[in-house]
Amino acid sequence: MEIKKLMIAVGLLIGLSACDGEEPNVDGEGNDDASANAENTILIWDISTGNEKELVKQEVEDFNSKHDDVQAKVEFFQNDPYKQKLQIAMGADESPDIFYNWGGGVLESYTSSDKVYELTEDLEEKSEWKDKYLDSVMGPVTFDDEIYGIPNTKVQPAAFNYNKEVFEEYDLEVPETWTEFIDVVEVLKENDVIPIALAEKDVWPGLMYLEYFTDRIGGPEVFQNVVDGKKEAWSDPAIIKANEMIQELVEMDAFQDGFQSVEYEGGSADALVYSGKAAMQLDLSSGFNNILSTSPDFIENGNFGWFEFPEIEDGSGDPRNIVGNPSNYYSVSENSKNKEAAIEYLEDSVLNDDSVEGYISEGLVPPVEGVDSSLEEQKYSDWLKFNYDITDEAPNFQMSWDQELSPKHATELLENLDKVFNLSITPKEFSEEMNKYIEDK
Repeated sequence: MEIKKLMIAVGLLIGLSACDGEEPNVDGEGNDDASANAENTILIWDISTGNEKELVKQEVEDFNSKHDDVQAKVEFFQNDPYKQKLQIAMGADESPDIFYNWGGGVLESYTSSDKVYELTEDLEEKSEWKDKYLDSVMGPVTFDDEIYGIPNTKVQPAAFNYNKEVFEEYDLEVPETWTEFIDVVEVLKENDVIPIALAEKDVWPGLMYLEYFTDRIGGPEVFQNVVDGKKEAWSDPAIIKANEMIQELVEMDAFQDGFQSVEYEGGSADALVYSGKAAMQLDLSSGFNNILSTSPDFIENGNFGWFEFPEIEDGSGDPRNIVGNPSNYYSVSENSKNKEAAIEYLEDSVLNDDSVEGYISEGLVPPVEGVDSSLEEQKYSDWLKFNYDITDEAPNFQMSWDQELSPKHATELLENLDKVFNLSITPKEFSEEMNKYIEDK
Protein backbone atom coordinates (compact mmCIF):
# COMPACT_ATOMS: atom_id res chain seq x y z
CA MET A 1 0.00 0.00 0.00
CA GLU A 2 2.94 2.38 -0.15
CA ILE A 3 1.43 3.89 -3.27
CA LYS A 4 1.46 7.68 -3.49
CA LYS A 5 5.10 8.00 -4.59
CA LEU A 6 4.87 4.70 -6.44
CA MET A 7 2.00 5.65 -8.73
CA ILE A 8 3.56 9.00 -9.56
CA ALA A 9 6.80 7.21 -10.41
CA VAL A 10 5.07 4.79 -12.75
CA GLY A 11 3.37 7.62 -14.58
CA LEU A 12 6.51 9.74 -14.98
CA LEU A 13 9.18 7.13 -15.55
CA ILE A 14 7.66 4.67 -17.99
CA GLY A 15 10.23 5.55 -20.62
CA LEU A 16 13.24 5.17 -18.36
CA SER A 17 15.46 2.17 -17.98
CA ALA A 18 14.55 0.22 -14.87
CA CYS A 19 17.41 -2.14 -14.27
CA ASP A 20 18.52 -0.46 -11.04
CA GLY A 21 18.11 -2.46 -7.87
CA GLU A 22 18.23 -5.91 -9.44
CA GLU A 23 19.74 -8.74 -7.50
CA PRO A 24 21.29 -12.03 -8.60
CA ASN A 25 19.35 -15.12 -9.52
CA VAL A 26 18.94 -17.72 -6.83
CA ASP A 27 21.79 -19.66 -8.40
CA GLY A 28 24.09 -16.64 -8.24
CA GLU A 29 24.24 -15.97 -11.99
CA GLY A 30 23.81 -12.48 -13.41
CA ASN A 31 20.57 -11.11 -14.81
CA ASP A 32 19.68 -12.49 -18.23
CA ASP A 33 16.33 -11.42 -19.65
CA ALA A 34 16.95 -13.59 -22.71
CA SER A 35 16.24 -16.60 -20.51
CA ALA A 36 12.63 -15.47 -20.04
CA ASN A 37 11.37 -17.58 -22.91
CA ALA A 38 13.94 -20.37 -22.90
CA GLU A 39 12.03 -23.62 -23.24
CA ASN A 40 13.98 -25.33 -20.47
CA THR A 41 13.78 -22.40 -18.03
CA ILE A 42 11.05 -20.76 -16.01
CA LEU A 43 12.06 -17.18 -15.23
CA ILE A 44 10.36 -15.60 -12.20
CA TRP A 45 10.41 -11.93 -11.25
CA ASP A 46 9.86 -11.14 -7.58
CA ILE A 47 10.36 -8.30 -5.08
CA SER A 48 10.39 -10.21 -1.78
CA THR A 49 12.96 -9.21 0.82
CA GLY A 50 14.36 -10.59 4.06
CA ASN A 51 13.01 -13.91 5.25
CA GLU A 52 10.24 -13.92 2.66
CA LYS A 53 12.91 -13.76 -0.04
CA GLU A 54 14.54 -16.84 1.46
CA LEU A 55 11.21 -18.66 1.36
CA VAL A 56 10.87 -17.85 -2.34
CA LYS A 57 14.37 -19.17 -2.96
CA GLN A 58 13.42 -22.37 -1.17
CA GLU A 59 10.37 -22.80 -3.38
CA VAL A 60 12.63 -22.51 -6.42
CA GLU A 61 15.11 -25.00 -5.04
CA ASP A 62 12.35 -27.47 -4.19
CA PHE A 63 11.02 -27.29 -7.74
CA ASN A 64 14.45 -27.67 -9.32
CA SER A 65 15.31 -30.68 -7.18
CA LYS A 66 12.32 -32.51 -8.68
CA HIS A 67 12.90 -31.57 -12.33
CA ASP A 68 15.76 -32.40 -14.67
CA ASP A 69 14.15 -31.19 -17.89
CA VAL A 70 13.26 -27.69 -16.73
CA GLN A 71 14.71 -25.37 -14.12
CA ALA A 72 13.26 -22.31 -12.39
CA LYS A 73 15.25 -19.12 -11.89
CA VAL A 74 14.18 -16.15 -9.81
CA GLU A 75 15.35 -12.56 -10.12
CA PHE A 76 14.68 -10.10 -7.32
CA PHE A 77 14.09 -6.38 -7.72
CA GLN A 78 13.47 -3.38 -5.56
CA ASN A 79 9.86 -2.23 -5.43
CA ASP A 80 9.85 0.96 -7.51
CA PRO A 81 12.26 -0.17 -10.25
CA TYR A 82 10.33 -3.42 -10.53
CA LYS A 83 7.01 -1.79 -11.39
CA GLN A 84 8.70 0.30 -14.05
CA LYS A 85 10.57 -2.67 -15.46
CA LEU A 86 7.47 -4.85 -15.60
CA GLN A 87 5.46 -2.18 -17.40
CA ILE A 88 8.17 -1.77 -20.02
CA ALA A 89 8.60 -5.55 -20.41
CA MET A 90 4.86 -6.05 -20.88
CA GLY A 91 4.75 -3.41 -23.59
CA ALA A 92 7.67 -5.06 -25.41
CA ASP A 93 6.38 -8.64 -24.95
CA GLU A 94 9.55 -9.46 -23.02
CA SER A 95 7.99 -10.31 -19.67
CA PRO A 96 9.18 -13.32 -17.64
CA ASP A 97 7.30 -16.60 -17.48
CA ILE A 98 5.98 -15.79 -13.99
CA PHE A 99 5.71 -12.28 -12.60
CA TYR A 100 4.96 -10.93 -9.13
CA ASN A 101 2.05 -8.47 -8.96
CA TRP A 102 -0.58 -6.90 -6.71
CA GLY A 103 -3.67 -7.75 -8.74
CA GLY A 104 -6.21 -4.99 -9.27
CA GLY A 105 -6.24 -2.31 -11.93
CA VAL A 106 -2.68 -2.68 -13.20
CA LEU A 107 -3.00 -6.45 -13.66
CA GLU A 108 -6.40 -5.96 -15.32
CA SER A 109 -4.82 -3.56 -17.80
CA TYR A 110 -2.36 -6.31 -18.75
CA THR A 111 -5.11 -8.92 -19.04
CA SER A 112 -7.20 -6.65 -21.27
CA SER A 113 -4.18 -6.36 -23.57
CA ASP A 114 -3.84 -10.17 -23.71
CA LYS A 115 -0.52 -10.10 -21.88
CA VAL A 116 -1.51 -12.54 -19.11
CA TYR A 117 -2.38 -16.22 -19.32
CA GLU A 118 -5.83 -17.15 -18.03
CA LEU A 119 -5.56 -19.78 -15.28
CA THR A 120 -9.27 -20.52 -14.84
CA GLU A 121 -9.38 -23.79 -16.75
CA ASP A 122 -6.17 -25.09 -15.16
CA LEU A 123 -7.50 -24.38 -11.68
CA GLU A 124 -10.90 -25.89 -12.38
CA GLU A 125 -9.33 -29.08 -13.74
CA LYS A 126 -7.52 -29.48 -10.41
CA SER A 127 -10.12 -28.71 -7.77
CA GLU A 128 -7.70 -29.33 -4.89
CA TRP A 129 -5.46 -26.59 -6.24
CA LYS A 130 -8.30 -24.10 -6.71
CA ASP A 131 -9.82 -24.88 -3.31
CA LYS A 132 -6.48 -24.37 -1.58
CA TYR A 133 -6.88 -20.58 -1.33
CA LEU A 134 -9.21 -18.54 0.86
CA ASP A 135 -12.05 -17.26 -1.32
CA SER A 136 -11.76 -13.71 -0.02
CA VAL A 137 -8.27 -13.17 -1.48
CA MET A 138 -9.04 -14.14 -5.08
CA GLY A 139 -10.94 -10.99 -6.07
CA PRO A 140 -7.90 -8.90 -7.11
CA VAL A 141 -6.90 -11.47 -9.76
CA THR A 142 -10.41 -12.30 -11.01
CA PHE A 143 -11.85 -10.28 -13.88
CA ASP A 144 -15.13 -11.14 -15.62
CA ASP A 145 -15.15 -14.42 -13.67
CA GLU A 146 -11.77 -15.44 -15.09
CA ILE A 147 -8.71 -16.00 -12.87
CA TYR A 148 -5.31 -14.57 -13.81
CA GLY A 149 -3.14 -15.25 -10.77
CA ILE A 150 -2.66 -17.10 -7.50
CA PRO A 151 -1.60 -15.82 -4.06
CA ASN A 152 2.10 -16.13 -3.33
CA THR A 153 2.53 -14.58 0.12
CA LYS A 154 0.77 -13.37 3.29
CA VAL A 155 -2.53 -11.60 3.97
CA GLN A 156 -2.60 -8.11 5.46
CA PRO A 157 -6.07 -7.10 6.64
CA ALA A 158 -6.47 -3.71 8.30
CA ALA A 159 -7.77 -3.40 11.86
CA PHE A 160 -7.35 -1.16 14.87
CA ASN A 161 -4.55 -1.87 17.32
CA TYR A 162 -4.63 -0.23 20.74
CA ASN A 163 -2.77 0.19 23.99
CA LYS A 164 -4.50 -2.00 26.58
CA GLU A 165 -2.98 -0.10 29.51
CA VAL A 166 -4.50 3.15 28.29
CA PHE A 167 -7.91 1.53 27.86
CA GLU A 168 -7.71 0.00 31.31
CA GLU A 169 -6.60 3.24 32.94
CA TYR A 170 -9.71 5.04 31.71
CA ASP A 171 -12.05 2.06 32.04
CA LEU A 172 -12.70 1.86 28.29
CA GLU A 173 -14.29 -1.06 26.47
CA VAL A 174 -13.41 -2.10 22.93
CA PRO A 175 -15.99 -0.33 20.72
CA GLU A 176 -18.20 -2.43 18.47
CA THR A 177 -20.15 0.45 16.89
CA TRP A 178 -19.09 3.84 15.61
CA THR A 179 -21.11 5.59 18.32
CA GLU A 180 -19.19 3.64 20.95
CA PHE A 181 -15.94 4.49 19.14
CA ILE A 182 -16.66 8.23 19.28
CA ASP A 183 -17.50 7.88 22.98
CA VAL A 184 -14.03 6.36 23.49
CA VAL A 185 -12.46 9.23 21.55
CA GLU A 186 -14.22 11.79 23.75
CA VAL A 187 -13.05 10.16 26.99
CA LEU A 188 -9.48 10.05 25.75
CA LYS A 189 -9.59 13.71 24.74
CA GLU A 190 -10.92 14.67 28.17
CA ASN A 191 -7.86 13.01 29.68
CA ASP A 192 -5.34 14.58 27.28
CA VAL A 193 -4.60 11.29 25.50
CA ILE A 194 -4.34 11.35 21.71
CA PRO A 195 -7.23 9.13 20.59
CA ILE A 196 -5.81 7.98 17.24
CA ALA A 197 -2.26 7.96 15.88
CA LEU A 198 -2.07 8.53 12.12
CA ALA A 199 0.94 8.65 9.77
CA GLU A 200 -0.82 10.57 7.03
CA LYS A 201 2.12 11.99 5.09
CA ASP A 202 1.97 8.86 2.93
CA VAL A 203 -1.84 9.29 2.55
CA TRP A 204 -2.54 5.56 2.21
CA PRO A 205 -2.99 5.16 6.01
CA GLY A 206 -5.86 7.64 5.81
CA LEU A 207 -7.25 5.90 2.76
CA MET A 208 -8.15 2.96 5.00
CA TYR A 209 -10.65 5.21 6.78
CA LEU A 210 -12.33 6.18 3.51
CA GLU A 211 -12.43 2.53 2.44
CA TYR A 212 -13.91 1.28 5.71
CA PHE A 213 -16.39 4.12 6.09
CA THR A 214 -17.64 3.67 2.53
CA ASP A 215 -17.99 -0.09 2.93
CA ARG A 216 -19.68 0.09 6.32
CA ILE A 217 -22.15 2.74 5.07
CA GLY A 218 -22.94 1.48 1.59
CA GLY A 219 -21.34 -1.92 1.07
CA PRO A 220 -18.69 -3.02 -1.46
CA GLU A 221 -20.87 -2.26 -4.48
CA VAL A 222 -20.31 1.49 -3.95
CA PHE A 223 -16.62 1.33 -4.85
CA GLN A 224 -17.27 -1.42 -7.40
CA ASN A 225 -19.32 1.13 -9.35
CA VAL A 226 -16.18 3.28 -9.53
CA VAL A 227 -14.13 0.32 -10.75
CA ASP A 228 -16.81 -0.54 -13.30
CA GLY A 229 -16.74 3.01 -14.69
CA LYS A 230 -20.27 3.98 -13.68
CA LYS A 231 -20.89 7.65 -14.39
CA GLU A 232 -20.73 9.90 -11.31
CA ALA A 233 -19.92 6.87 -9.11
CA TRP A 234 -17.71 8.96 -6.82
CA SER A 235 -20.79 11.00 -5.91
CA ASP A 236 -22.46 8.07 -4.20
CA PRO A 237 -23.91 9.27 -0.87
CA ALA A 238 -21.85 6.66 0.97
CA ILE A 239 -18.57 8.17 -0.30
CA ILE A 240 -19.68 11.70 0.51
CA LYS A 241 -20.75 10.62 3.99
CA ALA A 242 -17.46 8.75 4.46
CA ASN A 243 -15.45 11.90 3.76
CA GLU A 244 -17.72 13.88 6.07
CA MET A 245 -16.89 11.40 8.83
CA ILE A 246 -13.18 11.77 8.12
CA GLN A 247 -13.43 15.53 8.44
CA GLU A 248 -15.45 15.17 11.64
CA LEU A 249 -12.53 13.21 13.12
CA VAL A 250 -10.09 15.90 12.02
CA GLU A 251 -12.24 18.71 13.38
CA MET A 252 -12.64 17.03 16.76
CA ASP A 253 -8.84 16.57 17.03
CA ALA A 254 -9.06 12.79 17.06
CA PHE A 255 -5.58 12.60 15.48
CA GLN A 256 -2.31 13.94 16.86
CA ASP A 257 -1.09 17.45 16.01
CA GLY A 258 0.80 17.49 12.71
CA PHE A 259 -0.47 14.07 11.64
CA GLN A 260 -0.16 14.99 7.95
CA SER A 261 3.60 15.42 8.28
CA VAL A 262 4.19 12.03 9.94
CA GLU A 263 5.70 9.30 7.75
CA TYR A 264 4.59 5.70 8.17
CA GLU A 265 8.00 4.11 7.62
CA GLY A 266 9.63 5.94 10.50
CA GLY A 267 7.34 4.28 13.04
CA SER A 268 6.42 7.57 14.74
CA ALA A 269 2.72 6.70 14.86
CA ASP A 270 3.55 3.29 16.33
CA ALA A 271 5.64 4.98 19.01
CA LEU A 272 2.73 7.16 20.05
CA VAL A 273 0.68 4.03 20.74
CA TYR A 274 3.24 1.91 22.56
CA SER A 275 4.42 4.89 24.62
CA GLY A 276 0.86 5.54 25.78
CA LYS A 277 0.69 9.02 24.26
CA ALA A 278 -1.97 7.74 21.82
CA ALA A 279 -4.50 5.01 22.37
CA MET A 280 -5.26 3.53 18.94
CA GLN A 281 -4.11 3.19 15.34
CA LEU A 282 -5.77 1.77 12.22
CA ASP A 283 -3.09 -0.28 10.49
CA LEU A 284 -2.32 -3.28 8.35
CA SER A 285 -1.49 -6.50 10.16
CA SER A 286 2.17 -5.94 9.28
CA GLY A 287 2.13 -3.16 11.87
CA PHE A 288 2.37 -5.84 14.54
CA ASN A 289 5.77 -6.93 13.23
CA ASN A 290 6.90 -3.30 13.02
CA ILE A 291 6.10 -2.76 16.70
CA LEU A 292 7.58 -6.13 17.65
CA SER A 293 10.90 -5.06 16.16
CA THR A 294 10.96 -1.61 17.78
CA SER A 295 9.20 -2.17 21.11
CA PRO A 296 9.08 -5.92 21.84
CA ASP A 297 8.29 -5.34 25.51
CA PHE A 298 5.01 -3.67 24.58
CA ILE A 299 3.89 -6.90 22.92
CA GLU A 300 5.60 -9.32 25.29
CA ASN A 301 3.88 -7.66 28.25
CA GLY A 302 0.48 -8.18 26.66
CA ASN A 303 -0.28 -4.49 26.09
CA PHE A 304 -0.92 -4.79 22.35
CA GLY A 305 -4.64 -5.16 21.69
CA TRP A 306 -6.72 -5.22 18.54
CA PHE A 307 -10.27 -4.97 17.24
CA GLU A 308 -12.13 -4.88 13.94
CA PHE A 309 -13.31 -1.62 12.41
CA PRO A 310 -16.61 -0.85 14.15
CA GLU A 311 -20.04 -1.27 12.65
CA ILE A 312 -21.74 1.94 11.56
CA GLU A 313 -25.33 2.04 12.74
CA ASP A 314 -27.88 2.22 9.91
CA GLY A 315 -25.15 1.31 7.41
CA SER A 316 -25.90 -1.35 4.81
CA GLY A 317 -22.38 -2.80 4.68
CA ASP A 318 -21.59 -6.10 6.36
CA PRO A 319 -19.40 -5.41 9.45
CA ARG A 320 -17.44 -8.57 8.67
CA ASN A 321 -16.07 -6.98 5.48
CA ILE A 322 -12.41 -5.98 5.67
CA VAL A 323 -9.99 -3.84 3.69
CA GLY A 324 -6.23 -3.99 3.22
CA ASN A 325 -3.92 -6.19 1.15
CA PRO A 326 -5.58 -9.55 0.40
CA SER A 327 -2.22 -10.91 -0.78
CA ASN A 328 0.38 -10.51 -3.50
CA TYR A 329 0.23 -12.74 -6.53
CA TYR A 330 2.03 -14.65 -9.26
CA SER A 331 0.70 -14.60 -12.81
CA VAL A 332 1.90 -16.31 -15.98
CA SER A 333 2.80 -14.27 -19.04
CA GLU A 334 0.88 -15.04 -22.21
CA ASN A 335 4.16 -14.95 -24.15
CA SER A 336 5.74 -17.68 -22.01
CA LYS A 337 7.04 -20.55 -24.13
CA ASN A 338 6.89 -22.88 -21.15
CA LYS A 339 3.39 -22.35 -19.79
CA GLU A 340 2.94 -25.98 -18.76
CA ALA A 341 6.01 -25.91 -16.51
CA ALA A 342 5.12 -22.45 -15.21
CA ILE A 343 1.66 -23.68 -14.23
CA GLU A 344 3.18 -26.73 -12.58
CA TYR A 345 5.46 -24.42 -10.60
CA LEU A 346 2.50 -22.38 -9.37
CA GLU A 347 0.58 -25.48 -8.37
CA ASP A 348 3.31 -27.52 -6.70
CA SER A 349 5.85 -25.05 -5.36
CA VAL A 350 4.16 -21.75 -4.49
CA LEU A 351 2.78 -21.87 -0.94
CA ASN A 352 3.39 -25.59 -0.74
CA ASP A 353 3.32 -27.24 2.70
CA ASP A 354 6.92 -26.38 3.56
CA SER A 355 6.52 -22.81 2.35
CA VAL A 356 3.29 -22.31 4.30
CA GLU A 357 4.96 -23.53 7.48
CA GLY A 358 7.83 -21.16 6.77
CA TYR A 359 5.52 -18.17 6.52
CA ILE A 360 3.71 -19.14 9.70
CA SER A 361 6.98 -19.58 11.60
CA GLU A 362 7.83 -15.98 10.60
CA GLY A 363 4.62 -14.73 12.18
CA LEU A 364 2.85 -14.30 8.83
CA VAL A 365 -0.54 -15.59 7.76
CA PRO A 366 -0.69 -17.35 4.37
CA PRO A 367 -4.06 -17.19 2.54
CA VAL A 368 -4.64 -20.93 2.38
CA GLU A 369 -7.18 -23.28 3.88
CA GLY A 370 -6.56 -25.56 6.84
CA VAL A 371 -3.75 -23.84 8.72
CA ASP A 372 -5.62 -23.25 11.98
CA SER A 373 -3.71 -25.83 13.97
CA SER A 374 -0.35 -24.52 12.76
CA LEU A 375 -1.28 -20.96 13.70
CA GLU A 376 -2.38 -22.08 17.16
CA GLU A 377 1.06 -23.53 17.80
CA GLN A 378 2.82 -20.19 17.28
CA LYS A 379 3.96 -17.78 19.97
CA TYR A 380 1.52 -15.05 18.97
CA SER A 381 -1.26 -17.41 18.05
CA ASP A 382 -4.13 -15.14 19.16
CA TRP A 383 -2.97 -12.36 16.86
CA LEU A 384 -2.32 -14.71 13.94
CA LYS A 385 -5.66 -16.44 14.37
CA PHE A 386 -7.47 -13.10 14.51
CA ASN A 387 -6.05 -12.10 11.12
CA TYR A 388 -6.68 -15.50 9.61
CA ASP A 389 -10.25 -15.69 10.89
CA ILE A 390 -11.33 -12.23 9.76
CA THR A 391 -9.85 -12.97 6.33
CA ASP A 392 -11.49 -16.38 6.11
CA GLU A 393 -14.87 -15.11 7.28
CA ALA A 394 -14.97 -11.86 5.32
CA PRO A 395 -17.80 -11.73 2.75
CA ASN A 396 -15.65 -9.16 0.96
CA PHE A 397 -11.95 -8.32 1.29
CA GLN A 398 -11.45 -5.01 -0.49
CA MET A 399 -7.95 -4.46 -1.76
CA SER A 400 -6.63 -0.95 -1.32
CA TRP A 401 -8.35 1.42 -3.71
CA ASP A 402 -5.09 2.86 -4.96
CA GLN A 403 -4.12 -0.63 -6.10
CA GLU A 404 -7.52 -1.42 -7.56
CA LEU A 405 -7.54 1.69 -9.77
CA SER A 406 -5.31 2.64 -12.69
CA PRO A 407 -2.15 4.58 -11.79
CA LYS A 408 -3.56 7.94 -12.95
CA HIS A 409 -6.87 7.41 -11.14
CA ALA A 410 -5.05 6.28 -7.99
CA THR A 411 -2.71 9.28 -7.98
CA GLU A 412 -5.65 11.67 -8.18
CA LEU A 413 -7.42 9.74 -5.42
CA LEU A 414 -4.52 10.16 -3.01
CA GLU A 415 -3.96 13.80 -3.87
CA ASN A 416 -7.61 14.70 -3.36
CA LEU A 417 -7.96 12.63 -0.20
CA ASP A 418 -5.00 14.55 1.20
CA LYS A 419 -7.05 17.72 0.67
CA VAL A 420 -9.99 16.15 2.51
CA PHE A 421 -7.79 15.51 5.53
CA ASN A 422 -6.41 19.05 5.54
CA LEU A 423 -9.96 20.41 5.15
CA SER A 424 -9.10 22.33 1.98
CA ILE A 425 -11.94 20.76 -0.04
CA THR A 426 -15.39 19.57 0.92
CA PRO A 427 -16.57 15.96 0.52
CA LYS A 428 -18.74 17.01 -2.42
CA GLU A 429 -15.81 18.77 -4.07
CA PHE A 430 -13.75 15.59 -3.63
CA SER A 431 -16.42 13.57 -5.44
CA GLU A 432 -16.82 16.14 -8.23
CA GLU A 433 -13.08 16.14 -8.85
CA MET A 434 -12.76 12.35 -8.75
CA ASN A 435 -15.64 11.84 -11.19
CA LYS A 436 -13.37 13.33 -13.88
CA TYR A 437 -11.14 10.24 -13.72
CA ILE A 438 -13.74 7.49 -13.94
CA GLU A 439 -12.81 5.23 -16.81
CA ASP A 440 -15.39 3.70 -19.11
CA LYS A 441 -15.27 -0.09 -19.13
